[in-house]
Amino acid sequence: MKSEAFKKLFPIPDHTDLITRLKRPCTKTDIILDTDTFNEIDDQFALAYLLKSEESVSFQAITAAPFYRDPRDGVCLSSDPKDGMEKSYDEILRILDLCGRSDLAEHVYKGSETYLPDEITPVESPAADAIIEISRRYTRNAPLYILAIGVGTNVASALLKDPTLTERCVVVWLAGHCHQFNDCTDFNIAQDIYAARIIFGCGVPFVQFPMFGCVSEFRFCKPELEYWFRGKNELCNYLLDTAYTYAARKFNYEGWSKPLWDLAAVSWVVHGDFLKSAVVPAPVPTFDYGYSQDITRHPMQYVYAINKDILIADVAKKLAG
Repeated sequence: MKSEAFKKLFPIPDHTDLITRLKRPCTKTDIILDTDTFNEIDDQFALAYLLKSEESVSFQAITAAPFYRDPRDGVCLSSDPKDGMEKSYDEILRILDLCGRSDLAEHVYKGSETYLPDEITPVESPAADAIIEISRRYTRNAPLYILAIGVGTNVASALLKDPTLTERCVVVWLAGHCHQFNDCTDFNIAQDIYAARIIFGCGVPFVQFPMFGCVSEFRFCKPELEYWFRGKNELCNYLLDTAYTYAARKFNYEGWSKPLWDLAAVSWVVHGDFLKSAVVPAPVPTFDYGYSQDITRHPMQYVYAINKDILIADVAKKLAG
């Protein structure tokens, strides 16, 4: 159940209007990318792909999301959410340089240093303030697209600070697993369950890319990555070297494969026949990391299939081109 304070912040939206606003964009789109770029290996691919998709997107900002990795995990270490955010901020700047887009460095913002304490109290950060300020240039008929590929803290904080953001933005988020699994134990939701409940529950036009059962199909082994990217340019070599360093720490066997989760999620705003989706009632992540389902709830867009072959060919053409 949502609290009365939450309901006061976010009244029930008009369902018909939401369905109209959930359509995939067919023209060049203004975006903010919210990313925990130092976590794993796929955020780097996602950021580079968007930077090379200038026919489809125009960057308004890039915001660094927090993350924490337990030292026992052995990969992409961060001592706390703030440290993860700072490392992500530095990694964003590194990818911008490799892509020849250091001109965007002034539009990169540091994000939250902690996770949300509850469902009504935002975490202050330059990222949350930038999301709000930039959004004021947009309308419900010409919205700003926020692509979130990390924990939802920055985006949820912006929504709490300015609930009218729901009128000017569309949120696309890689989060949770397919609804039939009743499972929200993924990294992006589990770090900040309050942020997830806000994004799923506030009525902002919302596109979910679930992980296991959908984006998990966008998986690659080392020979595939070598074929598409090795030796093409400095950027591609960096992406592969980062991936293999991660794999050496993460996997204790040779025949590993790895989903490029975030790369699939950002394809929502890139022109191409990469995805299949459907409008469904928005569930709410529960505190025991399942989904609370109610067919009367407001609609959201739910991606249920990725065309791996077509998408990776487009990615390779742009990054290796």
